[in-house]
Amino acid sequence: MNIREELVELWGEDLLFADGYDSAITGVCVGFDSERVAYSIPKMINICVQEVGMEHSEALEWLEFNTFGAYVGKNTPIYFDDEILTLLKKEA
Repeated sequence: MNIREELVELWGEDLLFADGYDSAITGVCVGFDSERVAYSIPKMINICVQEVGMEHSEALEWLEFNTFGAYVGKNTPIYFDDEILTLLKKEA
């Protein structure tokens, strides 16, 4: 069973996924209205760099325009920078 199938089994059929980024899934966020798949932005950028051959800045720009800003309903995935806290802690 792959990650999508496992999450759907646990959280239901209403989950929405970003195609091609399953290895960047970090979990499911829950709230009062819906469950939403959560993705790591740095991992998504790495996928674009390694699998598509984009430069880091190009990958970020492409994802911002084509993925992060796309609203596809109340179950639209959530994208977050899970490395920023590590960087901030190092600076402190």
